[in-house]
Amino acid sequence: MKYTIRDRCIALAGVFQACALVQQIATRGTANSAVIEVSLETLFRFDASTTEEVYGSLAGVTTGLRTLREQLTSNRSNRDAEITRYAVSLLVLERGLSRNREMLDTVTSRLKETENTLEYFSLSHENIFARLGAIYKDTISTLGPRVIISGEQPYLGNEHNASKVRALLLAGIRSAVLWRQCGGSRWQILFGRKHYIAACDRLLSEA
Repeated sequence: MKYTIRDRCIALAGVFQACALVQQIATRGTANSAVIEVSLETLFRFDASTTEEVYGSLAGVTTGLRTLREQLTSNRSNRDAEITRYAVSLLVLERGLSRNREMLDTVTSRLKETENTLEYFSLSHENIFARLGAIYKDTISTLGPRVIISGEQPYLGNEHNASKVRALLLAGIRSAVLWRQCGGSRWQILFGRKHYIAACDRLLSEA
């Protein structure tokens, strides 16, 4: 299948959407539940036929598209350094995961086990957050370097919020995998910034 800048932009926006949600939970203790659900749903779309379908529709990734565009168009002093740091960390972790076939199989297997429980619990149920958070903690977080989350201790110290953050980091890894599958690379972000900005504008106009 031939992938385009549109596909890569949607997938990268998925990474930035997860990072933006993590930041909101860490600093405010809450984030838009509907957007969280869209990001988590990507973990269970194993056989999507298009990149857009992974997120349900373009509307499902508009938060990520806006965040990505802001990061690409802002000058260094106005750019959100935390979101950029989270995104870069996830892209690095994805490379480590892609080289570890055993861990990748473990993650896939545990996601399918979790999918079976969705017959009884909604995606926003604390049991699902706990399961997804445990998958991230037991696997990807051991690869290193760890993603250091900055925020308010009352929020970060809350175990339910901690599970949400880990679940969203796992969703961010899912989007990073998709981005790589679509032919994404960090060199493109550095030297193809204008192409990504233009793609964000086109996609936001369609959403």
